[in-house]
Amino acid sequence: MKKQLLILLGLFFVTSQVMYSQGSPDYNGGFKVKFNEDGSKYFRIISWAQMQGIYNTDVPDNTSHVGFKLKRARILMFAQITPKFLILTHIGLNNLTSKSLSPTGKGDGSQIFLHDAWAQYQVAKNHTVGGGLHYFNGISRLNNQSTLNFLTLDNNRQSWSTLGLTDQFARHLGIFAKGKFGKLQYRVAINDVITNGLDMREPQPNGNAVYGGKRILGSDDAGFAYSGYFDYNILDQESNFLPFKVGTYLGGKRVFNIGAGFFYHPKGSVSMQNDLSVKGNDVMIFAVDAFYDAPIGGNNAAITAYATFQSNDYGTDYLYSAYGTGSMFYSHVGYLFGGDKAKTRFQPYVSYGANSYDAINDNRNILGLGANMYMSGHHSKLTLEYKHQNFVNSTGSVTLQAMIYL
Repeated sequence: MKKQLLILLGLFFVTSQVMYSQGSPDYNGGFKVKFNEDGSKYFRIISWAQMQGIYNTDVPDNTSHVGFKLKRARILMFAQITPKFLILTHIGLNNLTSKSLSPTGKGDGSQIFLHDAWAQYQVAKNHTVGGGLHYFNGISRLNNQSTLNFLTLDNNRQSWSTLGLTDQFARHLGIFAKGKFGKLQYRVAINDVITNGLDMREPQPNGNAVYGGKRILGSDDAGFAYSGYFDYNILDQESNFLPFKVGTYLGGKRVFNIGAGFFYHPKGSVSMQNDLSVKGNDVMIFAVDAFYDAPIGGNNAAITAYATFQSNDYGTDYLYSAYGTGSMFYSHVGYLFGGDKAKTRFQPYVSYGANSYDAINDNRNILGLGANMYMSGHHSKLTLEYKHQNFVNSTGSVTLQAMIYL
């Protein structure tokens, strides 16, 4: 087992020399097809893949501690014929492992599915409305995080606070509005929540809440959820053209944002009383956060920092998988070493999350230590991360991820 772990760690450093010798191609704005001279009529395609090798200490007996995972394989396309209209489509696959592979590629775990599909219309300068299967989420920056430009290996899992409970892989079916008033950006949405989510438990007499309001009470009582996120851009202004928030700009901007957001689902969860009557509980989640990313010193060095506090109310003593009524604090910080942008650069980082739950006395504490190696910015990078979690049991893992996006 130690030999396997050393091989995984060694690959991170060996690959840095191989990739450096091959150089890195210029991205040049990606695959964008223009239909007129000024480029206002176009379609653009983005494609990316993330492959992981994982060493995990928490596995059953007689099971390998080392495995491989296709974390993400995605294709996203959006098009405009005028600045007033946009349509976006996003398909892909997630978390393909040897256990979810199927002999002919037709199993549930190996299927490509629709992530996003929405159309939007600009109703006024800097203000847009739209609808479909969309990613204009509330709560926090990390609940709107792009998967193309993480600082850490992946998103803080607890920050995707409704994934699978009310939506399809963090995407809701509904309508949204987004825009800005000066330095204040906003996004708000009204969504029709999923009927059969991850939590398919039935409520028990005098038991904990179950996230099944729409399934058990019906659409009239628990059909819709409301969300919003608002951030004030103190320094450079971030783009809100698409909903996906950047994890680290690698010193390309001077960004300092303060944000706040919410998610409200009336009677989203249910609990059973002693008399066997079922009561709906309003789900209410809100968060405040801050994001800073800027060059530091000289020679293209940069710092990235983020922190958030989140209050989670899923109903009385709710606890299911990564979700639970209680509170969460999460933060990460990374430092990009200076150097020639055309050459390989390194960015060590640290992350920490603390989650408390009303249902139990035990807290979930997660520490991450890692480093990114950029061969062509985020378009070609390796990430090596050690993660340690204390929750009921102590677990650890080491993951090496290779990502390319074009």
